[in-house]
Amino acid sequence: MNYRILGRTGVKISPLCFGAMSFGDIADEAESARMFDRCRELGINFFDCANSYAGGRSEEILGDLIADCRDEIVLTTKVVSRTGADVNQGGASRRHIQIAVEDSLRRLKTDRIDVYFLHHYDTETPIEESLRALDDLARQGKILYPAVSNWSAWQVMKGQGIAARQGLARIECLQPMYNLVKRQAEVEILPMAASEDIGVIPYSPLGGGLLTGKYGPEAKPDAGRLIENRMYIKRYGVGDYYQTAADFTRHARERGLHPATLAVAWVMAHPAITAPIIGARNLAQLEASLAALDVAMTPEWYAEISAMSATPPPAHDRLDEVG
Repeated sequence: MNYRILGRTGVKISPLCFGAMSFGDIADEAESARMFDRCRELGINFFDCANSYAGGRSEEILGDLIADCRDEIVLTTKVVSRTGADVNQGGASRRHIQIAVEDSLRRLKTDRIDVYFLHHYDTETPIEESLRALDDLARQGKILYPAVSNWSAWQVMKGQGIAARQGLARIECLQPMYNLVKRQAEVEILPMAASEDIGVIPYSPLGGGLLTGKYGPEAKPDAGRLIENRMYIKRYGVGDYYQTAADFTRHARERGLHPATLAVAWVMAHPAITAPIIGARNLAQLEASLAALDVAMTPEWYAEISAMSATPPPAHDRLDEVG
């Protein structure tokens, strides 16, 4: 296993991060344990979760699984998403963060969270309020590194400026969406992360299942998130995406690879990416993503795959200046 450094933290993490969102939801305790054990067998030491996954059950199951190897695990979880009916059971206020972190620590059965994400940008709470709360937790040792998910580049840099000016712990890791059909992160988020030495662990490298070989303009399975889940239908229900999926699947098969394997390997190959987050409903499904560890992606191959989808325009929209 060739471990990578998470941003400038000095912490060594595996080039794949396992996302535990399926734990306690579409994967029961036994299947969750099988997937966890397989990841550990291969040397994966990085596990991602959130307090909102399966109503907190994902954290509970992950907490049980890491009990015997906690100091060998780099653990993340998240706050901000709504976790209950009460008006204050969500958001990035100091109050909610303080309550939520204690709940997560209890469910995860640990004394600290290595990387603690603000799950979304909270438009109702000043960044100063949230970063001060995270800094307090870091000083208490309850979290080690503040992080953010689903933030734009300007929001991240505003946060970094506030942290620097007020002497707060800076944002050390980002979690954007990124895959072959969702490449907006290439415009500003990934260049910013590379410039500022911030770790990046993108989610959805398989495009919600779109890039697993099951989808095309004329091909759809009978069930799945892209068929049944309104959020995923909206996110990936674009005609061009399905053509890209078909072209990509054909290319992967010609190379003798499962499409899921190649989709993860392509994300891994971007120089600003630290470790894509992979997940699965069962061990058999997980194996295809894990196989990306053995793919040797060349720059030429990476460019060939990238050409299958539209490259997003630069932030300044001067296409004439892109050489």
